[in-house]
Amino acid sequence: MMLKVHSYESLGTYDGPGIRLVVFLQGCPFRCLYCANPDTISFDGGTATEPEEIIERAVREQPFFGKRGGVTFSGGEPTAQASALLPVVRALKGKGIHVCLDTNGGIWNQDVEELFSTADLALLDIKEFNPERHRHITGRDNARTLETARWLEDHGKPFWIRYVLVPGLSDFEEDIRALGEHFKDFKMIQRVELLPYHTLGKHKYETLGWKYELEGTPLNTPEQLAKAKSVLQEYFDCVIQN
Repeated sequence: MMLKVHSYESLGTYDGPGIRLVVFLQGCPFRCLYCANPDTISFDGGTATEPEEIIERAVREQPFFGKRGGVTFSGGEPTAQASALLPVVRALKGKGIHVCLDTNGGIWNQDVEELFSTADLALLDIKEFNPERHRHITGRDNARTLETARWLEDHGKPFWIRYVLVPGLSDFEEDIRALGEHFKDFKMIQRVELLPYHTLGKHKYETLGWKYELEGTPLNTPEQLAKAKSVLQEYFDCVIQN
């Protein structure tokens, strides 16, 4: 079964541990207002790609991965192509390659469950803890994302939480504290990443002819980031600010 691939990033150091090949898959059910890759949202785009092409590319780059690196499937939303992606992940695991899924956790079916069972690590993007604010940001509430986190915890699957701090959208202290209270006793969380808001993908909206909905939203101040980090550190000992 073919996969729709948007693009690749070799020698990536941002999406998971170590040095990684990042495979950006096409299509996402979320419509995040600050999406840095809006060209990956449509399910109609991307390049139809044979699984063997991805596997062969990963094997070629495997010498660069070292002991900690591997392949990360991002997007878009990789679980949207779970049935086609699952045999690729199994093949990579069979070759001793570490596999991450960078996911919003918003899709669930039998193939997705098997995908999470097979991969080594999930990078779980939680856009906002408050469900209404989450809906405003993404177009959907966060119930399924929180259920995915619970499944990972209950099945002993390691994951990272990634949280983008957007002024006026996701920087409310009460919501960050609510997230901390909800997850503070989880044992499978290996890292909590606090990510600053950026506009590096803004030009893509212009190319697509789309309106950038967060026009005028300021970047984070160092003080805002420091405050959010200090709040998260009250609940977790693995907070990283990128």
